[in-house]
Amino acid sequence: MAANKPSGKPTNNKPVNKPTNKPSYATIRNQHVIEATRSIVSELPNAAFDYMLSIADTMQPLTRYAYAYDLRLFFHYLQKENPRFANKDLITWTDDDFRLITQRDVSLFMDYLTLYFNEEDLMTTNQELGKQRKFYSVRAFFKWLFKQGRIPSDVTALVDAPKRHEKPILRLDIDEVNKMLKTVESGENLSAQQQKFNKATSVRDKAIILLFLGTGIRVSELVGLNIEDMNLENASFLVTRKGGNQAILYLPEEIIPALNEYMELRNHIETVDEDDPALFLSLQRRRITVRSVENMVKKYALAAAPLKKRISPHKLRSTFGTNLYNETGDIYLVADVLGHSDINTTRRHYAAMNEDRRKYAATRVKIGSETPASTEKNDENGPK
Repeated sequence: MAANKPSGKPTNNKPVNKPTNKPSYATIRNQHVIEATRSIVSELPNAAFDYMLSIADTMQPLTRYAYAYDLRLFFHYLQKENPRFANKDLITWTDDDFRLITQRDVSLFMDYLTLYFNEEDLMTTNQELGKQRKFYSVRAFFKWLFKQGRIPSDVTALVDAPKRHEKPILRLDIDEVNKMLKTVESGENLSAQQQKFNKATSVRDKAIILLFLGTGIRVSELVGLNIEDMNLENASFLVTRKGGNQAILYLPEEIIPALNEYMELRNHIETVDEDDPALFLSLQRRRITVRSVENMVKKYALAAAPLKKRISPHKLRSTFGTNLYNETGDIYLVADVLGHSDINTTRRHYAAMNEDRRKYAATRVKIGSETPASTEKNDENGPK
């Protein structure tokens, strides 16, 4: 995918892949998720089927899939560990069986999630977030059963939800961002094998990373972009959000040359699926996948900032969100640009004391010596 660098002016070349009436990437993805959910639900008791039907119009497909997956895991646990359910097929369970489930069963299930063997006999663990999600999936089901009068009490209400400790936002500072972009352009610090791929994908990879850093979009939103979604003349693009809604976002001027450079390449590539107008392609000329983007970001981040081993597309999104909040102090603007449906999500992640203020706080503490007069005089100049 390497090419001579064009000017910063928008390209007028027409793409090889023209817009079609083919369903969008987000629509196709949701269809696959719905099919996977139906496959799981077909194995579950009638009560679970009725419950999944009740939330069909109020929850997103991926959320429903997670609920179905978690409930199946809970029921399989009961079959393995509770003699009352050992010889009963899930599909035959009735409301009477759910009345037999106790507070202790739920508590032991939460302990079981710490370490267990899955259906492929692979060792599986759950951290705080995984445990919490599975607990709330089971609790929501039992709350519905109780509300419908199908069980006499909600035993999950007696179980404390797993605690989730907030982790600090992991993001890149300016120097690390510059090192990462330099690595993309030069292949520096990459292995010999990685450098081979870098020569073929550096233009695409730079455009992707700058799009994350300049707009804060989700990785699922990025892989779903089509050529016709980009309007570089107006420095804007159309993005399909997590819940299926669409929004127009605007591009910082400094990333437009990199996008133009990639667009000139993309407009001369014919995809394997000629009806797919995907913006970002793999070397196989197919729409790039979420996993491929995650691996790509991790590769460059490790080369540029080896001490930050958990840098992902979401962390680049966090870098954008943190920078935007630090520059504007407007939590509602950050929520809108990031596509958060709940302002509390944004506030929890971005409205805490920022790193610069923490660093400033460290300079104000003197141990075993008097505070120099010069620093006392500058108190009022510290960050607010």
